Amino acid sequence: MRQENIVEQIKAEIKKINKDIEILGRRVHTKASEVYIDAIFKYPKQKEEWHGAVPIEYRRTGTSAKTKEEIIEVLKDAYDAMNPEKKDEWLKEQEKFWQQHKRARVTGDIFKALTDSKWKCVTCQLTPLSQTTNPQARIKDIKYKGYTLATDTNRECKTCDKKTTHHILLRLPRGGETRYETWSPKLRKRILKVLRSYDAYENATQAKHLLPDHKFPETRWDADTKEENPDDMPDEEIRKKFQLLDNQRNQQKREVCRRCFQTGCRGFPFGIKFFYEGGEKWPDKAPRHGKKAEKGCVGCGWYDLAEWRKQLNKFIEENRS
Repeated sequence: MRQENIVEQIKAEIKKINKDIEILGRRVHTKASEVYIDAIFKYPKQKEEWHGAVPIEYRRTGTSAKTKEEIIEVLKDAYDAMNPEKKDEWLKEQEKFWQQHKRARVTGDIFKALTDSKWKCVTCQLTPLSQTTNPQARIKDIKYKGYTLATDTNRECKTCDKKTTHHILLRLPRGGETRYETWSPKLRKRILKVLRSYDAYENATQAKHLLPDHKFPETRWDADTKEENPDDMPDEEIRKKFQLLDNQRNQQKREVCRRCFQTGCRGFPFGIKFFYEGGEKWPDKAPRHGKKAEKGCVGCGWYDLAEWRKQLNKFIEENRS
């Protein structure tokens, strides 16, 4: 069923369940792989309204609502969470949390600005608080800490008098922290040594500018995917988990994996449409995100460039005429 039809059904169904939830439409934030239902929540008792967006596809908290029934449940939960009567208690809980993260002062300032759960313009409201020209790193940090934010990349700002990117914070329960896995300088040096400074894309040893790359892309992680990276990680685990790429190829792979997540079509390096397991379509038996999603990456050249090259050469040799 087309998503437009689902939205129309939801509009009709939600009126029967809660007349104070008004659905405006469905919207996709392509770059972040997030999907929202724009809505107005009305609270007659408090004489208040909330004009915002509810994520129905939001991998950081594991939200993935596709059917009419699933989306309605997400909307009902969000309506309950945004009830003004619950705001003070929620804010007290977050204050305790941020007291434990005193070093994150700049991020904390931006978070505090978002706690009224109203749309905030990045250009004129958030950038001045970030002490940099790009507050997006702070927004990512807030997401990594388990908070739910919706984004509108083309919203009219009454102050700027132009269309800019806006963010809005929802008072939903905080999920698990899902920051990128990190490693110490000592472990990074070990990864380079164990992988012999081998550039998996160029098929060559490079002395400089190589970065450890997670074979399993972050875009498919969920709150339970992050793992610790101890300095004494076994060599075999390093080989299984990482490959080395330069920054340009690392960014290229990230974009390929993001498109795969959004479209269900796996990428292929060098324009060579070869998969040593599966095909171009994301396998039906593999979930879209979470630890078990990694099996859907196997066979794709970007997942493990060295293995892909080995299997491709083997295929060519076996099929020589």
